[in-house]
Order: sequence, then C-alpha cells, then structure tokens
Amino acid sequence: MLRSLFTALCLFVLWYLMSGIQKPLTLGLGAASSLFAVWVVRRMDNAADAGRLQVNLRPIEFIKYLFWLLVEIAKANWAVTKIILSPEMKIKQHVFDVPFTQKSDLGQAIFANSITLTPGTISVEVEPDHFLVHALSYSSDDPAAIADMDARVTKIEGRAS
Repeated sequence: MLRSLFTALCLFVLWYLMSGIQKPLTLGLGAASSLFAVWVVRRMDNAADAGRLQVNLRPIEFIKYLFWLLVEIAKANWAVTKIILSPEMKIKQHVFDVPFTQKSDLGQAIFANSITLTPGTISVEVEPDHFLVHALSYSSDDPAAIADMDARVTKIEGRAS
C-alpha cells in the first residue's frame, strides 16, 4: 500500500512539474488521475499474475550492451544519413534470415528490437529459429555484425528458469 501511495505521489509530482498549473481544481484532478492510474495498474497486476515475465538479465553485461548499442546506433545513423543525402542514393535493399541464439522470449525481444533500433534495418518477422530482417543498404559485412549483436544479447541473458 505504501508503495502504491509513493508511486501515486511520484506520478502527481511529475504531472505537476510538466503542467505547472496551480489551480485547486486542476491540482485535484491531477491527484485523482494519479491515484486512478495506480489503481488500474494494481488491478492489472493482480489479474495478470499467471502471465508474469521472468526477467533474468545480467545487469553489468546489460549496461555494457546498452552503451555498445548506442555507439552502433550512432554509427548506423551516420551511414544512413550519408546514403540519404548523397545524390546517387546507393540503396541496396535486401531481406535475409538472421538466426538467433537467445533462449528466453525477453532475450529474443531485446535482439529483435536492437536490430530495429539500428537505423537502416528492421526486424520484419519472427520465426521459431530466426528473424526476417530488411536492410536498407545491405553489405557482405551485415551478417557478421548482426551475429556479433546476437552474441552480445545472448551474453546478457541470465539462466533460464
């Protein structure tokens, strides 16, 4: 109960900082909406206990992966920008299969979203043992780079339950 009240208070403070309105009616509606949001989330949490997602990640490896991913996103962003701004627009679209080695659904979701977050690539479809990926500018180095990403995501996975 205390956790829910603290969450509602944090939501209200965030709402107040973003709105900056100090009228009593508006403050009351903001507090009520914060309490209502916490109530809805608590009800959803109680109803969905059977379908909980077990999160088993190695925190230090995950943080390292996030920093690596940010660098890769920046590099891919630069490459896509150069392609778009060049007069020739050397686009070499290609759709290809990418096998994954993650055991958990969470690991597979992190891998697929990492591919999609990297500019110029998107995970199009999920199959039982691979993803279908579309690349804006395909090169022969792409499978090796994605295999490296796959290995890094697998490394952040904890033990499967």
